[in-house]
Amino acid sequence: MTAATTAPTSIAAQAVHATKVYGSGDTAVRALDDLSAEFGTGQYSAIMGPSGSGKSTLMHCMAGLDTLTDGQVFIGGTDLSELSEKELTQLRREKVGFVFQAFNLVPTLDAQENITLPMDLGGSAYDDGWVDTVIDTVGLRDRLEHRPAELSGGQQQRVAVARAMASRPEIIFADEPTGNLDSKTGHEILDFMRSAVDDFGQTIVMVTHDPMAASYSDRVVFLADGRIVDEMLEPTAERVLDKMKQLGE
Repeated sequence: MTAATTAPTSIAAQAVHATKVYGSGDTAVRALDDLSAEFGTGQYSAIMGPSGSGKSTLMHCMAGLDTLTDGQVFIGGTDLSELSEKELTQLRREKVGFVFQAFNLVPTLDAQENITLPMDLGGSAYDDGWVDTVIDTVGLRDRLEHRPAELSGGQQQRVAVARAMASRPEIIFADEPTGNLDSKTGHEILDFMRSAVDDFGQTIVMVTHDPMAASYSDRVVFLADGRIVDEMLEPTAERVLDKMKQLGE
């Protein structure tokens, strides 16, 4: 499963027969139903589907934020189910970046401190040159000493994206990263994420409900009822919207 525009040389993340069940008996909800998917290195992938299709559950399980009921998830060649909680925390810190709709910044830290927080928590050294490149690329140089409350929503999301990239993770998971932003700011964030893939070889997997956001990706994976029902390479907003209508979104 590779996009024509961005042919991955390896697999950054993979789900194998992934099943996730919430509850039990008559009230059990099967959020993921024997789902298998691969996400290639250096590729920008989007996950879409109607509400309740399992897209956020898939991303949270692949990112190690939730566990599967059955099946396996790999980051690179590492099977997350074989890791202790301490090892899983270390893997998330060193190999995975996150961008959330709600920004998830620490309000008492300024932008610079929020960007380097994961590395500071892990006690790991970081590449000052790379961090500077990320800061300049997201246009935050003159806002580094500002706390989140002093930043606009778009600036806060820029901090969140920069934080996700600062440690040069193997993969970045983004959950509705433009959901709280106006259209113009959303496009700017998507442009930056696109350039992170094209210019820096970053790998991004994004959950979105927005066909325009999905059009920035190399490949869209469509979910329904916890299963992959289709995928689209080189997506356009129009084609994605048509597919979502077919799925009943």
